[in-house]
Amino acid sequence: MLPNDLGRALQVGPPLLDRVLRYDPACSFIASLDLPASGCVIEASPEKPFVAVSLTLDRDALAALIPETPHPADGDPAGFAVTPVTPEMLEAWDHLIALLDAPRDVPVLAPLREREILYRLLQGPQGGMLRQIARDDSRLSQVRRAIQWLQAHFDRKMRIDMLAEIAGMSVPSFHRHFKAATAMSPLQFQKSLRLQAARRLLAIHAEASRAAYAVGYESASQFSREYARMFGAPPSRDIERLRGTDEGAVAVI
Repeated sequence: MLPNDLGRALQVGPPLLDRVLRYDPACSFIASLDLPASGCVIEASPEKPFVAVSLTLDRDALAALIPETPHPADGDPAGFAVTPVTPEMLEAWDHLIALLDAPRDVPVLAPLREREILYRLLQGPQGGMLRQIARDDSRLSQVRRAIQWLQAHFDRKMRIDMLAEIAGMSVPSFHRHFKAATAMSPLQFQKSLRLQAARRLLAIHAEASRAAYAVGYESASQFSREYARMFGAPPSRDIERLRGTDEGAVAVI
């Protein structure tokens, strides 16, 4: 979960999918899956700097809280969402952040403060998504298993039937639930992982052709085309642009 102090834009997946999420100080971003995404700060200044805090969702803590919270309607939730921050949620975050001034209290009180934040999240509009995070047999958890394989082996050739087997679904069901959770097909997801990995290699002065082959491409020209389609410029021009951007203004997540 990531609440923020100033405007931020987060793009999930390739630009061609048009999945750009914009959120402001009244919202937070929640992700139940590790998705390929890039983000940028769209409003910040020395007088009003961008400040953000994040919390890694603890599946065991969520599972322990679920019996104590009302059960929202079941659905087919996405793996990410922008959601409003309520006064109760802000108060819970204030309690957690205040512990920075009381380090001796952190071991005892921090778990309680995190539990309070998770409780507020479960009560909110994304409660159904969070419940699925906590269940090993949920659709999101099944999709997560396939995503973990893709992240570890994105440079390999992919077979949909194998991914469906890893997820424990039929091929048609896997396609439907994967796209519902990630807003991408498995092939688009793999392509996004490859291109973002290549971008990181290029940022540390790797040659474009070497970066292409390192992430699984067999054709440098195909890599260049797909890279330009995703990032708006061919590899050499994109990296020049990034190196000319203030550090931190653009991030690959």
